[in-house]
Amino acid sequence: MTTGNGLLIVDKPGGWTSHDVVARCRRLCATRRVGHAGTLDPMATGVLVLGINRATKLLTFLVGCDKTYTATIRLGQSTVTDDADGEIIATGDVASLSVGAVERAVAALTGEVAQVPSAVSAIKVDGQRSYALVRAGQDVVLPARTVTVSRFDILDQRTATVAGQSMWDLDVIVDVSSGTYVRALARDLGASLGVGGHLTALRRTRVGRFGLDGAHTLQDLEIASEADNMPLISLSAAARDCFVARELSAAEATAVGHGQRIPSKPAGRVQPIAAFAPEGDLVAMLDEGGTLAKAHVVFSPSGL
Repeated sequence: MTTGNGLLIVDKPGGWTSHDVVARCRRLCATRRVGHAGTLDPMATGVLVLGINRATKLLTFLVGCDKTYTATIRLGQSTVTDDADGEIIATGDVASLSVGAVERAVAALTGEVAQVPSAVSAIKVDGQRSYALVRAGQDVVLPARTVTVSRFDILDQRTATVAGQSMWDLDVIVDVSSGTYVRALARDLGASLGVGGHLTALRRTRVGRFGLDGAHTLQDLEIASEADNMPLISLSAAARDCFVARELSAAEATAVGHGQRIPSKPAGRVQPIAAFAPEGDLVAMLDEGGTLAKAHVVFSPSGL
């Protein structure tokens, strides 16, 4: 089997790490060149964007895409990981909570907020993963970062009883910028209400323009691999769908392909620009912030 170059949109199952999915897809696609555009916690399910072969070069530009999640937040318990996979470290009394108080707390976490990432995360501290330091018994407090929560809506709310204790569960949907931890939103919501909070369910429904409607289960991919028909989104199609496009002349495409700079058209566009050859192949991702366009990465014409 020969697998080409492109993006593969996977519906990650619960209990799998993102690395587990990458490892499985390396086998299914018969290539070592597989990467992902943003990890999902083992508990989480949903959209995981993989790059296959040359498309791994495109992943760095997709990591920064905004994302949509549906989640269930349990108020009344805090855990060490801010989700259901972690040990319970505190409980709170939700009897005095009101719908209005919860809605106001949610509103306060909407917009541009300073968020301290969960300590049990893949963020590196002095060259080591934060989660590894926590598991080694160290106290880790990560610096706050500014993130944007453009949507934080409550879809449903209900009470639940767990081990004889009353809890308050919220089903929510959030639209967030890259780098936002939804479990940190759950933690901060519970903290602001004085009762503690953590995630009991998390599903990523969108990464940039890629949603669940285009995602494939691992079972589906097993069948596709056996039929030598992996459902890849081509490099050119993915880049056109996700980025501003620039059509190059044949001479410009040759120049960019050889690492030369060409005039920006127009100057001042610093976001990644997808540059295409006349025949439609993706040639490079450009930065047109200056008068001359600078290539972030160049894609070899062969194999596109």
